[in-house]
Amino acid sequence: MKKIFSYSIALVLFIPTLFAQQIAKNDSKAKGTTADIMPTEQQMKVDMFVNNILSQHHYRKANLNDSVSSIIFDKYLTSLDPSKMYFMESDIKNFEKYRYQLDDAIKTANLVPPYYIYNVFKRKMLERSSTIPEILKTEFNYSTDEYFAFDREKSPWAKNQDELNEVWRKYVKNQALSLKLTNKPWSEISKVLIERFQRQSKNITQFDSEDVFQVYMNAFTSIFDPHTDYFSPVASQDFNISMSNSVEGIGAQLTNENDFVKVAELVPGGPAFKSKLLHKGDKIAGVAQGDTGKVVDIVGWRTQDAVKLIRGPKGTVVRLTIVPQSGGENSLSTEIKLVREKVKFDDQRAAKSTIEIKQKDKNYKLGVITLPLFYLDFEGAKKGEKDYNSTTRDVKRLIGELQNENVSGIIMDLRYNGGGSLQEAIDLTGLFIPKGPVVQIRNADGSIDIGEDKDPEEVYSGPLAILVNRFSASASEIFAGAIQDYKRGLIIGEQTYGKGTVQNLIDLNRVLPNESDKLGQLKITIAKFYRVNGSSTQLKGVEPDINFPSAFSAEEYGESSQPNALPWDQIKSSKFVPTKDLSQDQISKLKVDYQHRLQSNPELKDLVTEIDETKADKLIKQISLQESKRKDEQLKEEKKKAARESLIKSHADSKDKSKDIYLQECGHVLSDFISLKK
Repeated sequence: MKKIFSYSIALVLFIPTLFAQQIAKNDSKAKGTTADIMPTEQQMKVDMFVNNILSQHHYRKANLNDSVSSIIFDKYLTSLDPSKMYFMESDIKNFEKYRYQLDDAIKTANLVPPYYIYNVFKRKMLERSSTIPEILKTEFNYSTDEYFAFDREKSPWAKNQDELNEVWRKYVKNQALSLKLTNKPWSEISKVLIERFQRQSKNITQFDSEDVFQVYMNAFTSIFDPHTDYFSPVASQDFNISMSNSVEGIGAQLTNENDFVKVAELVPGGPAFKSKLLHKGDKIAGVAQGDTGKVVDIVGWRTQDAVKLIRGPKGTVVRLTIVPQSGGENSLSTEIKLVREKVKFDDQRAAKSTIEIKQKDKNYKLGVITLPLFYLDFEGAKKGEKDYNSTTRDVKRLIGELQNENVSGIIMDLRYNGGGSLQEAIDLTGLFIPKGPVVQIRNADGSIDIGEDKDPEEVYSGPLAILVNRFSASASEIFAGAIQDYKRGLIIGEQTYGKGTVQNLIDLNRVLPNESDKLGQLKITIAKFYRVNGSSTQLKGVEPDINFPSAFSAEEYGESSQPNALPWDQIKSSKFVPTKDLSQDQISKLKVDYQHRLQSNPELKDLVTEIDETKADKLIKQISLQESKRKDEQLKEEKKKAARESLIKSHADSKDKSKDIYLQECGHVLSDFISLKK
C-alpha cells in the first residue's frame, strides 16, 4: 500500500504565564512520595503537537468544542476511577468547572485541570488505603445475606463518606471471602489483604508525571477512535517490545482492569497461545517461579510490574493463578504452568492437517490450513531473497501437499487471527480467485486506493470454507470478505471482530528532532478498509453464511463494543466478476441441514446449553457475600467447569481435531456443500 501521508508541522507553543510558574522543574521528586505531581514544559509541547497532528491527519475530523470537552472529562474520570471507589459526588461537583474547559486547555497546553484532578485522586486513594487495617481488625460475619455489586460502571457516585465506606466494606469482604473459600485462616487472610492494599499505596506513589500525562492524552485521543493512542516514552518502549515479540515470556499482552492484571491479547505461536490454558479476558491473580516457588499475589499491581515478574529466561517455568473469564464473577481460580520461550516464527506460520467427516453414509477427507496471522518477511522480500517467508507462499505449498493427499475440500481456519500484512491478505485471496480487486482503502483525504490481485493463476478452485470467529480481525476480514463477495467459498463460524481501520505509528522525536529528551509515540488512524462490494468491514465485520453459536457478544467483544468506534458505511463498489461457485439457494439448503444437526446432534445441543449458561453468568452484576450461598454458587460452577472447558474452549484450535466441535461442524457443512455440487 502506498504511503498514506507525509508532513512537516511547524509548532507554535503558547505557555500561559501563571501556569508556567507551576511547572515542575524536576517532577521526578514526586515519584515515590505522597507529594503532588506536576506537568513538565516538554509535556505541554507534546500536548499541542498531538492536537495538531490529530486535527490535521486523523481519518475522523473531530473538532474540539464544549461537547467534545465533556466527553474527554468523563473519559478521564473513568480512566482514573472506573469503579467509582474513590471520588464522591462532592468531588465530581468540584471538578465540574472543568467539564467544558478541556477543549481550550488542550489548544493552549494548559495542563492544570488534569493534574489537579489526578492529585485529588492520589490523595483519595492513599487515604482509602490507610483505612484497610481498621476494616480488617475483626473477621467479617459471613452469615449475613448481602451482596457486593462488582460492576459499578453505571452506579452513581457515593453521596457521602458513609456510603463510600459501605461500598469498601463489601469490597474488602468479597476479597476476604474468596480467600476464606480456599481454606485460609483469618490471620493469613487479613495479612494478605493488608499487604495487597499497602502495595496499592506504594504503586500510586510510583506514578510520575509521564504516567498522568499518558492517561490524560489517551482520554483525549479516545474521542477520535479506540485505536488512536499516545504512548509515553516508557510505554512506547514496552509497545515496541510487544510488537517485535523479542522478549522471552509467555506471549501475552496484559492490561489493567480495576485491581486485576488482565490478558488483553495472546501472541500467535507464543507459549500461552499454544497451551490453550490462558485466554483473552482471563485475570491473573498470582505469579510463581519454577515448579515450587511461592505464589506472589499481584492483585493491585501495575501492569508493568506484573510483566517484569512474568517475563524470564527461556526454558524456565512460570506458574500463574488465573481467574477464567468464561465463568463470570463466580469463576474459580486455577493454577496453570507455562514454560517461557521466545515466540518462534515457525509457530506462527500456516500449518496443515486433515480431518475425516462421515456425512450421509459417505466419508470425506478434508484439508485444514490453520493460519494464526498474515505474516511477511518484509526485509527478505525487499532484498529479493529467493525463499523469504510469506503467508501466501506457505499456503500455496500446503494446498499442493493437500491436493496430493486427495482431499475433497479445504478449510482455511482463521479463528483468533488478528490480522497482519495487508499485502498478504490480497495475495492469499489471489490463490483462490482469478485476478481482480480484493480491498478498497479510503484515506483521510477521501482518496481511494485499490488493493488488487494481478496474478491470473487460480491455485485452488475446489470446494472452500473459511472458518472465522469473533476474534478474526483486520486482514482476516479482508480475506474472508473478498472470498464471500466473489462467491468463491463458504464463510462459516461467528461474526468477525469488525476492525476496518488502518493505523500509522509516529515517533514524535522524528517530527520534533530538536528535542533532546525522549518524547514517545502516537498511533493514529489514517484510513479505512472497504470490501470490493463497497461495504466497510468496520464495526460490522464479516457476517458468516452459516452462523455458529457464540459465547462472545458484539456488546462485549469486537469493534462495536468500543466507545467512539468509527461508523460502518459504504462506498461505490469496485468492478469485479463474482464466480459461479456458490449460490444463495445452496447456502439456504446448507442452513437447513445445519439447523437439523444443531437440534439433533447431542454435542451441539450441549454446546448451545453451555453457551447460554455462560451468557447468563455474564449478566450477573453482583456476588453473594454469604458464605453458604457463595459455596453453593461455586459448587455449581465446579460442575459446569469441565463441560465448559471441553466445549466452549475446544473451538480454540484444539490439538485433537476430532474434539474441536466448531471445526468438525465446519467440516460437515463443507461436506454438505460438496455433496450439493455433485
